[in-house]
This record gives sequence, structure tokens and C-alpha cells, in this order.
Amino acid sequence: MIWEFGPTARRVGVGVVCALAVTLSLTGAASAQDRHAGYYYPEVSSTEIYHSRAETLPDSDRTRRVGFVTGVTAGQTERPYYPITAMYAKGAEAEKLIMVGLHDGPMDTLYRARALLAMLTATSRTTSVFRELDPQGNYTFLDLLKILGFTQITLSDGKTWSHQIEIH
Repeated sequence: MIWEFGPTARRVGVGVVCALAVTLSLTGAASAQDRHAGYYYPEVSSTEIYHSRAETLPDSDRTRRVGFVTGVTAGQTERPYYPITAMYAKGAEAEKLIMVGLHDGPMDTLYRARALLAMLTATSRTTSVFRELDPQGNYTFLDLLKILGFTQITLSDGKTWSHQIEIH
């Protein structure tokens, strides 16, 4: 059987092929930009943008961000129980923070990941840096990340989903 299409069907077909090509190229570009997806966490399934109320400190650099992650990790390993998340910095300037759940439960949904961010906010507000920069207690953990110069955080359960927040 020979299929024959009229001019309208051909235009629609060409449009569909072009749309598919654009979609595939954009998907490839997005995946190429996030070289950590598929290695440290599953492909990102949702994103958001956080507009920080804070400004990055002028002396916040790669060393400070790595030091922050090292300090948090050291604090977790000193506790008498197994850490619930792993935290690490990636990117040429360690500007991308990644937090992955280490066992089932604590971060198996986006809502629990946000609850973890809320807990980190409460903990952050007890630090001298936060009290000095934000005496009214309005800043969040994401604001702290902005202060340190992080531009992105990826949260994942380490199994099925990942959520990425751009910090502006």
C-alpha cells in the first residue's frame, strides 16, 4: 500500500518532526548541562527558583563553600547515629550543593525534603553568622546558601526523584 498525503498533512508532519527535533535538542542540552544527574542522583524531575533576600558575601569563594560542606559533614559523622543525608559541593567553583538521602524515609518525597530544609533553617538561625546578618530571623537555609555563593541545590531521595532549586 502506498501512503499519499495532501499538502496540509505534509505541513503538519513537517511541523511535528521539527517540534520533535527541537524537543530532543533541548532535552539533550539540559542533560548535558547537568552532568551530575544519573551519577549522584536520578534525573531531575522538578525545579524551582528561589529569590533570596540575602546577598553573596564578597569573600565567599570555592574554599568557603567546600569548608561549609566539610564542616556540616564532619558534624554529621560525629553524631552517635547514621547521617540521614549526604551533602557535597560540585561545579568548577563548588557552586552547586547536592543533598541525597542515605536511607529510605527522611527524604523520600519533595515535602520531606522541604521539611529537611526547614530544619536546616532552624539550625542555621542559631549560628553567629545568621544572627549577625539577619537579627530578625527572616533568612532561610537557602539564603545561607546564597550568602556562601551557592547558585543551586539539588535534593534527592537517591532512588527515584530529584528536585533542583536555582538560587537567585
